[in-house]
Amino acid sequence: MQTYAIGDIHGQYDLMMGAFELISADRARDGSAESPVVVLGDLCDRGPKSAQVIAHLHDAQKNGENIVVIKGNHDRMFSTFLDDPFARDPRLRAELSWLHPRLGGPKTLESYGLREPGNRPLDQVHAEALEAVPPEIRAWHAGLPLTYRRGEALFVHAGIAPGVPLEAQKEDDLLWIRSTFLTDTRDHGFLVVHGHTALDHATHYGNRLNLDSSAGYGGPVTAAVIEGRDAWLLTPQGRQKMVLQKVPETTP
Repeated sequence: MQTYAIGDIHGQYDLMMGAFELISADRARDGSAESPVVVLGDLCDRGPKSAQVIAHLHDAQKNGENIVVIKGNHDRMFSTFLDDPFARDPRLRAELSWLHPRLGGPKTLESYGLREPGNRPLDQVHAEALEAVPPEIRAWHAGLPLTYRRGEALFVHAGIAPGVPLEAQKEDDLLWIRSTFLTDTRDHGFLVVHGHTALDHATHYGNRLNLDSSAGYGGPVTAAVIEGRDAWLLTPQGRQKMVLQKVPETTP
């Protein structure tokens, strides 16, 4: 059983389409049209084309393509803003808001045609955002699932709380967790395929596989294929087997 996966996108539409092209090429050589593509969340923020990313994935699912899109913490922040511009994500640091340049929310709104969203009255920006984001897109984006299980792999944006049954996991952890998950060396009962914590390159730690290769900071969007608990990066030259690395002792 094989499953394709794409790491964090962060508004990098062109890089995302390149990842899909690598998957199409792999399917033609070694794969199967029956194998789904799982997108690990953070569709939006920081990059220039969040609206295009979201629209493409929405339309692909609507047209029957075999794609699963997982919710990321940046996706939740965008949806929260559209529901209530004064609401705060409970895991966001007190000195930050979604419209802070560090989070990248203004870039998302700019991709929907808003002008200087980080420098104008919040009520005005919110009203324009509601006009700009189609209701169907808004509902689809807000309703993305938190996890997807297939074979020996669990696909989730940030990770899981170690030792907690899957059905008892908290949404905040699935979207935001870092240190306690990243430094845990135990077998979770499945390979956890995740993003959220940006690295220079995708890395397989044995019990988990991190596909966030820093697209939000100028890095690539990574595509991989998972079979059992093994994984291969997809490159223009074909599959590249991922060698297991030691779990880091501190949070990246």
